[in-house]
Amino acid sequence: MQSYPIKDIPEDSYFDKPVFLDGRFILTAPEMPFTHSLRKALLQWEFREVQSDGIPKAEYSDVLNSTDSTANEEKEIEIKSQNDSEQLQQATDFYQKFLLYVENLFTRYATKNELNFKEIADRVKELCEVIREDRRFLLRVEIHQSKTQNFLANHTVKSTIIAVVIGSYLKLPSHRLIELGVAALLHEIGMLKLPPQLYMSGRPLSPQERKAILTHPILSYNILKSLDFPLSICVGALEHHERQNGEGYPQKLKGDRISLYAKIIAVACSYEALTAQRPYKDAKDGYTGMIDLLKNVGQQYDDTIVRALVYSLSIYPIGLYVLLSNNKKGQVVDVNPENPRYPVVQIFGEKTPNGKNKLIETSQEGIHIIRPLIKEEVETIQE
Repeated sequence: MQSYPIKDIPEDSYFDKPVFLDGRFILTAPEMPFTHSLRKALLQWEFREVQSDGIPKAEYSDVLNSTDSTANEEKEIEIKSQNDSEQLQQATDFYQKFLLYVENLFTRYATKNELNFKEIADRVKELCEVIREDRRFLLRVEIHQSKTQNFLANHTVKSTIIAVVIGSYLKLPSHRLIELGVAALLHEIGMLKLPPQLYMSGRPLSPQERKAILTHPILSYNILKSLDFPLSICVGALEHHERQNGEGYPQKLKGDRISLYAKIIAVACSYEALTAQRPYKDAKDGYTGMIDLLKNVGQQYDDTIVRALVYSLSIYPIGLYVLLSNNKKGQVVDVNPENPRYPVVQIFGEKTPNGKNKLIETSQEGIHIIRPLIKEEVETIQE
């Protein structure tokens, strides 16, 4: 793999092979230009070079012309399961019931100061079992909320699912996976002690308001400690905003001083926040959110945890709507464990001879993803 000084790479050029950061994390794909903003950001983060097996070309058409003649061959696969729509509906039903449980859990705490560790652990154990069986469907569930709806419960559920997926990839034993899930489920419980208008505000916060928001990990820790939750869970909630470079809060811990649960929740929580709508911002697509996380590897996030997220969800995460190199549209429905750049995609409007949804395995030599679909394209498909 050849190294390229960032300052020497022409702006808006296209590499004909993936570009890697530190030789491990994919920074751009062949369909992505090496933009001025990307170069500027990398230099600000004190990266000086990137690696690639390819070479930069002036136009994307030059990249297309250099690909193999098999580029439009479909590698169709079949996943042995019941009808996809039935499993997706089951996953949606479970998600909605679990979301309702979390909403009621938060209400019960806010009104009665009640949290029962055994009850919550039992519900998380059930979630872990569903994730083990139906992860690829649960990650595709879409719950639409307006910017004015309180996002706290939905953020909690999504973050917990992602955290457990990461923990499963890291092969945490069952009891630790449940502990991780409980910590993720309650990492924002301290927010309930703050006025909702603080975290639901679409305006810039005053210094005093921001200071209040920064207290929520401490509030979460104190709540859980006072209710006799295991210390590992309390610490996971306390440290989930700590960062690898020591620029997090509330204790400004660095690297290995941050607990494993907190590192996992930090990545899960940040990825969910990047890809979700908030009163103060629009949602990013999963691919853009993943790239943003990769840019901060070693700076804010533990590279082992981010790698686990990438290999669990793929660079083009499960649930993402995409345009393929054969000009067809589809949705990412599963990962390729050998290469997170080339996930399994369900083609819209096409069925197999036996009536199942058509799935293809993307690849470097065959059909591959060109880009995520924009919001308007997704809305057209959903209609």
